[in-house]
Amino acid sequence: MSLLVLGLLIFFATHSVRIFAEEMRAATIARMGERSWKGVYALLSLLGFALTVWGYSETRGAPELWQPPIWTRHLTGLLTLPAFVLWVAAYVPRTRIKAAIGQPMVMGVMLWAVAHLMSNGRAGDLLLFGAFLVWAFFDYLSARRRDRLSGTLYVTGPLARDAAAVVIGVAAWALFAKWGHASLIGVAPFV
Repeated sequence: MSLLVLGLLIFFATHSVRIFAEEMRAATIARMGERSWKGVYALLSLLGFALTVWGYSETRGAPELWQPPIWTRHLTGLLTLPAFVLWVAAYVPRTRIKAAIGQPMVMGVMLWAVAHLMSNGRAGDLLLFGAFLVWAFFDYLSARRRDRLSGTLYVTGPLARDAAAVVIGVAAWALFAKWGHASLIGVAPFV
């Protein structure tokens, strides 16, 4: 469990700089340059992610703290569908989804975490998904506050952009549920 904790600490420390240390971030970027900042950020993020994956894999054999009902697996699968759409909408420019939510990537992470907390009962699951839920909640609040302070307005484009986000998100969800989750995570979500 210590590798999982270390990985989460590194990953979330990196991803929380804008939440807790915006001025330090700006000063560091000014001092070292944006490319160098992004390089260090990426390396630390990858290190944290790798340690998190490795640490989480070590918790797979741990006993369950409780046995979630079987139907929660199906509910988790269903709730991850809009999470995928939100993740895609974060990268499709000028969607109404982004205009309405402001931070669809982070909202998708919250939905993904809640969904997985419902259907997993091991300590490693609680730590992993709970940490992502708490981080995403505070990151969402921080990002929306920055948007309000800076007067950010999300401009929308044609409905085709939202349709693209939905179609790509649903396709990515279906492909990941059918093949990716089992091969990468070791769990078939709809079996």
